Amino acid sequence: MSIWKKENISLDELNALRHKTLAGVLDMQFTEIGDDFLRLQMPVDERTHQPYGLLHGGASAALAETVGSVASWLCIDTDKQICVGMEINCNHVRGKRNGIVTATATALHLGATSHVWDIRITDEGGKLVCISRLTMAVLKKKEP
Repeated sequence: MSIWKKENISLDELNALRHKTLAGVLDMQFTEIGDDFLRLQMPVDERTHQPYGLLHGGASAALAETVGSVASWLCIDTDKQICVGMEINCNHVRGKRNGIVTATATALHLGATSHVWDIRITDEGGKLVCISRLTMAVLKKKEP
């Protein structure tokens, strides 16, 4: 059973959301949407490095927040609600110099006013690079 309210959304539609955003600048790409998870990839290159040539922790946090935020957006009634990030934490457990990292978001809690996401960022071999938890606030949309 799917957790998504937007059940028929395609990866092309999700990737179109990147236009003129940080996700677009960092070349993040949505790669898979399952019944209860969302995946987003990002290259590890000069755009995402810190001075030692390793994946920047802030780039990992941006990847985690992007996949979790879009996952929350897929779970709300966008005619009546918006969702915004409240808190994110990241534990960086392995360095990465190049290649691709993949973030997988799965819901820990989908409440009326908040969502909590577990986000695991892995390398091409499935090794854990970063683990993150993202808390999203679900708010009523303001009248225009």
